[in-house]
Amino acid sequence: MKRILTGLADIIFPSRCLTCDFILDHHENFPVCPSCFSKIKFITSPICICCGIPFTGVDESDHLCGDCIVSKPAFSLARAVGHYEATLLDTIHNFKYRGKISIGKILGQLMAGYEYPAFNISDFTLVMPVPLHAKRLRERGFNQSVILAKEIAGRHHIPLDFLTLKRYIYTEPQVNLGKKERESNVRRAFDVKGREKILNRKIILVDDVYTTGSTVKECARILMKKGATSVAVLTLARAV
Repeated sequence: MKRILTGLADIIFPSRCLTCDFILDHHENFPVCPSCFSKIKFITSPICICCGIPFTGVDESDHLCGDCIVSKPAFSLARAVGHYEATLLDTIHNFKYRGKISIGKILGQLMAGYEYPAFNISDFTLVMPVPLHAKRLRERGFNQSVILAKEIAGRHHIPLDFLTLKRYIYTEPQVNLGKKERESNVRRAFDVKGREKILNRKIILVDDVYTTGSTVKECARILMKKGATSVAVLTLARAV
């Protein structure tokens, strides 16, 4: 019966590529056409063992990058599925800016099932999304990071907390700001409501894109200050 229903769904509502809208031959776990899938540049070793930025040399081993040697972030490590370009960029934009919320579940499942270098999701005890300010949440209508985090938490049976970490200060969008401006823009924008909920917890902090890392670094700083044991950052894409 399930096969019959699936077959009927394929005819009436054919599965389409998330990026180019091409009709797919059959349902896929990550529904993109072969052409678009080939444009995803997945992040694998060699990478920085802390911030996760990929290195270009194929014969290199994982090691700290120059930025992390000079100024170690508050998080213990950061990992991402792929480069913020081509298919991943288009898919994230469709999800985040064009209101195609259903795409978020698929992207979250991709994050939940990806094998990150030197990182095991099951080692952690709490999943937290990067919060939006209430004004931004009203404007967008949803928090993309909550949708992604829910899939990760559910897949690995880890508690999800999207209420304790708060964004109390409304800030300008980061997209047009430089690195130093981004850092200043989010400084002290976040805080924790009820520190007992994160005390001695190993936290995975989830966001959609790691650009300069300013937002997740500030969130991690607050979480560590308020009693978390460690904070790891997980994003769908990484701007490099």
